Amino acid sequence: MADLILRDLVKRFDKAEVLRSINLEVHDGEFVVFVGPSGCGKSTTLRLIAGLDDVTSGTVEIAGRVVNNLEPKDRDIAMVFQNYAIYPHMTVRRNISFGLKSSKASRAEKTRRIEEVAAILGMTNLLDRKPAQLSGGQRQRVAIGRAMVRDPAVFLFDEPLSNLDAQLRTQMRLEIKKLHQRVGSTIIFVTHDQVEAMTMADRIVIMKDGRIQQVGTPADVYHSPANMFVAQFIGAPSMNLIPGAVAHDHGVTLASGQSLHFDRALPQGRNVTLGIRPEDLSPDTPDAIVEGQVTVREPLGHETLIYVGTPSGDLIAKADGRTPPEVGASVRLGALSQNIHVFDADTGEALL
Repeated sequence: MADLILRDLVKRFDKAEVLRSINLEVHDGEFVVFVGPSGCGKSTTLRLIAGLDDVTSGTVEIAGRVVNNLEPKDRDIAMVFQNYAIYPHMTVRRNISFGLKSSKASRAEKTRRIEEVAAILGMTNLLDRKPAQLSGGQRQRVAIGRAMVRDPAVFLFDEPLSNLDAQLRTQMRLEIKKLHQRVGSTIIFVTHDQVEAMTMADRIVIMKDGRIQQVGTPADVYHSPANMFVAQFIGAPSMNLIPGAVAHDHGVTLASGQSLHFDRALPQGRNVTLGIRPEDLSPDTPDAIVEGQVTVREPLGHETLIYVGTPSGDLIAKADGRTPPEVGASVRLGALSQNIHVFDADTGEALL
């Protein structure tokens, strides 16, 4: 286990700059998830840490040493890929032992490590099977075991659950989280799935266009997004965005003519965008912000998502699953002021 520090990390392919001054410190034993849309730079960052691509400028530091010029095998890292990359002609035992191929440990020590890892992963009774005899989740555990057996300073996971079906993804999320809790390894995990990020991470790194948008705990990025991109990327359904303008220090006027008061001062004359998560926006409340007509309902059992056409655009709210308003019904949507985010309309940065 070890700290991992990225300082002013830049990566260019020809003239295209795909990573722009990435700065991040991952603490010993921390589980950090990189998340963002396709092309944001998260997998490129992982490849620079692993040494699979060369750094254009900046440094990668693992356990107190700069590793820019070291080969992947000399960086004390282990990587788990999206496509398992296990050998079909080898047994589980031999696949796991492949991680020790370059180790100078004795045969007895190697056997001990293989059996210890298999026990942790619940695969002791599968050691003599071949991959064709395993489920998708078991194959992924073999790939994780091959990385674990090396006892690296840092584990790197590159979208390892993408090829699994929904049920297996949920199962493997729990298994990887439990594994981290048991062994306390430093883990960098790349995914495009915000649910994976929210449920697994100690901290989340959200990226867009080669830049880090925000670093924080799952609660931080969900409840206190740094900008509109983070606000809409994290959370399903996405946060509602409502245009407005600052009328005076503490007031915002909406397109509907409704005026809202906030406890903290806002920059006068600024166009702003209000952000409200669907679970914070309710129909027919005394704190009504906008009025509209229900266009679609999505029953989820204990609650129902309602899509409402309003003068401020189409909004999503949550209603009681037992008595949701009918399609075509007029509703008044409201939210408590403490649950309303305020963003600068031009820069997208959070003001409140």
